[in-house]
Amino acid sequence: MGQSELIPGMAKLSEVVGFLEKELGAERVPDYPGAHNGLQLQNGGEVRRVACAVDASQPVIEKAVAEGADLLVVHHGMFWQGVRMLTGSAYSKLKIAMDAGLAIYSSHIPLDIHPELGNNVRLSRSLGLGDGEPFFDWKGIFLGRRAPYEANLAELRKALELAVGGPVLLRGDETTPAGLVGIITGGAGGEIEAMVEEGIDTFVTGEGPHWSHPLAEELGLNVLYAGHYATETFGVRALGQLLNDQFSLDWTFVDHPTGL
Repeated sequence: MGQSELIPGMAKLSEVVGFLEKELGAERVPDYPGAHNGLQLQNGGEVRRVACAVDASQPVIEKAVAEGADLLVVHHGMFWQGVRMLTGSAYSKLKIAMDAGLAIYSSHIPLDIHPELGNNVRLSRSLGLGDGEPFFDWKGIFLGRRAPYEANLAELRKALELAVGGPVLLRGDETTPAGLVGIITGGAGGEIEAMVEEGIDTFVTGEGPHWSHPLAEELGLNVLYAGHYATETFGVRALGQLLNDQFSLDWTFVDHPTGL
């Protein structure tokens, strides 16, 4: 039976995946080798309830199953560590998902950069910066968003802490005007020199290596580290709401923070 013949609140997995593929356009977006964007695990073919999360870890899969989900949409999929033997936890989480009929769909960089659903644009809006403008060329795409902020670093940190729901580490004097703010969610803290070259005054990201902090201090770049996990909950939440709007599917956000 077709989508129109399914009972309300139910959709074909193939149609949900096709919709996500068209919306996110993963085939046009470069990514890291372990991302494997798209449907990573199928189920019996139907979706009634969607769970959205940042990571496809075993605890998240267990929570999604407990929530009655049959589709888990994540930002970080199951294969970041590359090819692995299906033993131990790698076996366990697959077995839990397959026994429960839980399909898993992942979107990494395509979701980061999406002009409407993306982590970067959603965080930018949460800070009162609007959509900003795309910036920072990475493999032929613009990875982040930038916009001027008409207040000092203290006010920006306060807005960022409210947006991510937790503490933010500031590198810089909080009385300094924030100026031109560049946003790249997740683990972009290693791009300190690139941000200076881009003319960014204040860099908002999730996390960075230890050396990024002293280097930023040397170069005079303000940095706000708001947490890799915390800055990347926006996109999957937006996908959950989108699937509700498109297919009338119930959805839930599975919160399993890493603290990083």
